[in-house]
Amino acid sequence: MFPDAPALPPLLDLAGTAVFALTGALLAARLQQTFVTMAFFALVTGVGGGSLRDMLIGAPAFWLRDPWVALVIFVTALIAWFTPRRWWEGSLLEWADAAGMAAFAVLGAAKALAYGVDPFPAAVLGIVTGCAGGVVRDVIAGVPSIIMRPELYVTAAALSASLTVIGTVAGLPDAAAWTVAWAAGFALRGAAIRWQIALPSYRERERRKKEEAEAER
Repeated sequence: MFPDAPALPPLLDLAGTAVFALTGALLAARLQQTFVTMAFFALVTGVGGGSLRDMLIGAPAFWLRDPWVALVIFVTALIAWFTPRRWWEGSLLEWADAAGMAAFAVLGAAKALAYGVDPFPAAVLGIVTGCAGGVVRDVIAGVPSIIMRPELYVTAAALSASLTVIGTVAGLPDAAAWTVAWAAGFALRGAAIRWQIALPSYRERERRKKEEAEAER
């Protein structure tokens, strides 16, 4: 669609892919799966968001054009396979997912802008890119999707994607804009993990209205 659009620095895609692939591998480890299953989880999680991004903007699938992506994913799976169990117990999966989500939200928005997408749709695509890999991972694993949890997740992806777009439109250097955007999304998601910060649910809002109405009687 936009054959002359610039590509993102390959190391950025590789880094984001590796972090997200790690979350897939760690989830398979928690489920006590074989190495083949672990590698598959790492693959679909690592390339899920980026593949959807590239399909929507008409770009070549990033992992099919870069010979290092699949290798990095499988090396990540190997590292997780030989990692002591105590390392990935607790909240390591959530923190790795937070880093991957923020990275792909930035990469999704940045690549959309590079391919000529308008700012608002580019931010939306960044959100979708940041969340898609985790959703695919959870669906395949048969566990509740991470976007259905009460604590902030999509909101953190939205923050990273929006700051990426704002920084780019404002003419800030890419490195600075992307770093700030990633750090902000990661920090917000990290705060949500640490302190269970969540937006009020629809049911909770209705309950509060009912309580307020009863209190006025």
